Amino acid sequence: MRAIFTLLTAAAVIISAGQVLSTHALAAGNPEAIEIPQKEGGRLKAVLFRPEGQGPFPAVVALHNCTGLNNSAGTFGARYRDWGERLAKNGYVVLMPDSHGSRGAGSQCATRSRSIRNDRERVADADAARAWLQAQSWVAPDRIALLGWSSGAIAALWAVRARTQPPPQSNDGPDFRSAVALYPGCRRLSNAAWSARVPTLILIGRADDQASAAICQQMVAGARGRSARVEIHVYPGAHHDFDHPNRPLQLRTGLAFSADGSGRVHSGTNPAARADALKRVPEWFSR
Repeated sequence: MRAIFTLLTAAAVIISAGQVLSTHALAAGNPEAIEIPQKEGGRLKAVLFRPEGQGPFPAVVALHNCTGLNNSAGTFGARYRDWGERLAKNGYVVLMPDSHGSRGAGSQCATRSRSIRNDRERVADADAARAWLQAQSWVAPDRIALLGWSSGAIAALWAVRARTQPPPQSNDGPDFRSAVALYPGCRRLSNAAWSARVPTLILIGRADDQASAAICQQMVAGARGRSARVEIHVYPGAHHDFDHPNRPLQLRTGLAFSADGSGRVHSGTNPAARADALKRVPEWFSR
């Protein structure tokens, strides 16, 4: 996480719940490093993007992939900066929790047994980020959406899973308004008879050999009739990470999870799929 703090604007400030952003932070798309106190102790580090103006704005909690907010070079990921800047310019506050860096962990892509679990710790991070946003006067508390990539998309789907029983009485604010999951692995979710309690969109490539589009389609079909609105859009010829700003198609090896169990997956930008996702995601959030 240190690299993120270094590379973000020199005028960035670290803020906690109840504190106010610096004047410099009001520039659209200018990332801020923040820390969120957690109920169980410790602090959740995150990166914040804000539109210009005083709001209140709709907001998005965005969950990173297994690499983390930093890329393999140790710098803030180009994909996350690109999405943060774009959504901020479209009038959204974007908060990106760093689930790995906050716990002193690096990339988890080669780790099969992870202590930072998609259905527990990362769901807790998503909920903590939503609660923090709802405490800010410049955020519309009932218009907070959830976005995730790869393992973060899996976490997003767990976070909006329909509850088997009502949650206990609490002081939590409104639920997420909607969710978007980009190329999630759906096998375990499908086996758990997943369904959504909020409108959810899944975007995935037909050529993805890390996350199976067919299994996600089966999961969505199985949720019909017992779920909030769920849609899936499959991009022909698109691989994992199709929305990356500029990644030539490459073969990655040594991953803990892949569709065929080999640990070998393809990753790269698909211009047509990327262009469609950049349009489709904010349209989904605006409903």
